[in-house]
Amino acid sequence: MPNYLDEAHRAEIVKLNTTFTSQTEWPTWLLLVGFYLAWAFVVFYGDALGEVFTIVLLIPLVVLWMSIQHELIHGHPTRWPAINKALGYLPFAVWYPYDIYRDTHLAHHNDEVLTVPGQDPESRYVTSAFWLRSPGYTRVLLWVNKTLGGRLIIGAPLAVISLVEAEIKGLFHTGRSHWRMWATHLSSVAVLLGLVEQYSAISAIQYIFFVSLPALSIAMIRSFYEHRPSALPEHRTVINESSGLLSWLFLNLNLHLVHHDLPGLPWFYLPQVYRARREQWIARNNGYVIHGYFQLLHRHLLSPVDCPRHPAEQ
Repeated sequence: MPNYLDEAHRAEIVKLNTTFTSQTEWPTWLLLVGFYLAWAFVVFYGDALGEVFTIVLLIPLVVLWMSIQHELIHGHPTRWPAINKALGYLPFAVWYPYDIYRDTHLAHHNDEVLTVPGQDPESRYVTSAFWLRSPGYTRVLLWVNKTLGGRLIIGAPLAVISLVEAEIKGLFHTGRSHWRMWATHLSSVAVLLGLVEQYSAISAIQYIFFVSLPALSIAMIRSFYEHRPSALPEHRTVINESSGLLSWLFLNLNLHLVHHDLPGLPWFYLPQVYRARREQWIARNNGYVIHGYFQLLHRHLLSPVDCPRHPAEQ
């Protein structure tokens, strides 16, 4: 338990961890069952829904799936990683193998190097050396990707291209387990897309480009200004006070500082813990607060949030 929390708040959090809800994690189990049933219904009854409704329903479901996978990676709903992996392995979002997402995301939770390019796997910044050797069009893309409008349009394709480039370069320097991981992932994707092609109202190609990519773009709204460079690690992580549909699809991860400080806390307790000491949490990250995603949209639809070059690298 972090020592900066006051004694009463630590006691409240400890008490939460002893409740029936926390011990059983029934909300997460309900979420998992609900997701699988909903996805199966949309796919297997797709002819009745039609193309448009199938796509409209599948996009938020896939966004939610990425958030569910995040919970599984952090030890929910069971204490056994192998079981959590089995529950969340299927690639409904297509692009990222579970193992890669797990390993890079857990490495991202080293707050001491948060946002530092080359050390934080989820950093949205680049080094000065990379910036200086990059052609002009790359710099333009990096600047555009620092606007919310740009992130929605090019963020997902850039992320997929970056993943493919990194994996192609690394595959010849990795062991058989990494090859097996990719073989299993691609086989799972093939089965999933085969089901979509065979039974749903949309084709496999439509699922990739009209469901998976848009879902990844929406998921990137959460990570758009989730972290910023700062001398103190606790000042690097945002609190976004959104309470609408997006915060539900993101399973309250918009309260990101609370998650980084208490990574074992399940999604359904994040708002309660934040509200209990709102002023303390805001003071902890030095006022790095956003009052909902519409504020981000208003301020940064076309205006970059900051420079793509990490300030420590300039």
